[in-house]
Amino acid sequence: MKQRQTIFLVEIAVFTALAYLLDLLSGFIFSRIWPQGGSVSIAMVPIFLMAFRWGIKGGMLTGLLLGLLQVVLGWSQIYTPVQGFIDYFVAFTVVGAAGIFASQVKNALNNQKRVKWIVFVTMGTFIGSALRFLAHFFTGIVFFGAYAPKGQPVALYSLIYNGTYMLPSFILSAIIVILIISTAPKKIIN
Repeated sequence: MKQRQTIFLVEIAVFTALAYLLDLLSGFIFSRIWPQGGSVSIAMVPIFLMAFRWGIKGGMLTGLLLGLLQVVLGWSQIYTPVQGFIDYFVAFTVVGAAGIFASQVKNALNNQKRVKWIVFVTMGTFIGSALRFLAHFFTGIVFFGAYAPKGQPVALYSLIYNGTYMLPSFILSAIIVILIISTAPKKIIN
């Protein structure tokens, strides 16, 4: 039991660091496209992998620590404490909600039902991405409405701004997670 807890904590630390590095890389590549923050990123991939391997607890803890790293290491764009809390702590923590399908993914992998586990992984990555999008969408309306072009509704501005990086991030993350699990399905089943 103690060894399992140690493995859990080590994997959380390693996958959080990997997520941060992936986010840092995408930030360098896409920094000029979304001036108020956001980028097409595969930083959610380690969070999703932890969510499918360890469940909601593993995914949410990895996401929370990623948000914390972004704030502590200065790679965040915080304009108010509430906006910072929602955009970094809430937004990345809820990505781990993908773990709601962890048992279904593991069961389908154990029974070698490829289509079934792919569907559950896709649904999980969609839910985690959608929840993160909602957090950013909310802060876009409340805290970044001043950046909306004149005459454009603030909600539409936030939808477009956040959607342009969250939709590709979801698609890329889902594809990469499926490819990783296809390559090493036994690593997800713990």
